[in-house]
Amino acid sequence: MYHDQNAFTPARLGIRIVYRANETNHCPGCGRSHWHIGRMSAECAFCGTALPLERGPTIGTGLFRSRGKTDAFAPLAA
Repeated sequence: MYHDQNAFTPARLGIRIVYRANETNHCPGCGRSHWHIGRMSAECAFCGTALPLERGPTIGTGLFRSRGKTDAFAPLAA
């Protein structure tokens, strides 16, 4: 029997699975709804599936922000 491995690919359909605050979120891996919430992701307490938060942080250490065009040949401040 032939099984198409690419029959349902959520990324091709534009579906992005995220953890949404203030809603009941079921794990796509095991179907349960107990989560450990972090700063940037939520992890299922049972199977360990990690989902990004719907509204992740936009400022903070380790995040990069572009402030327009920079001069690549400017001297470095030492």
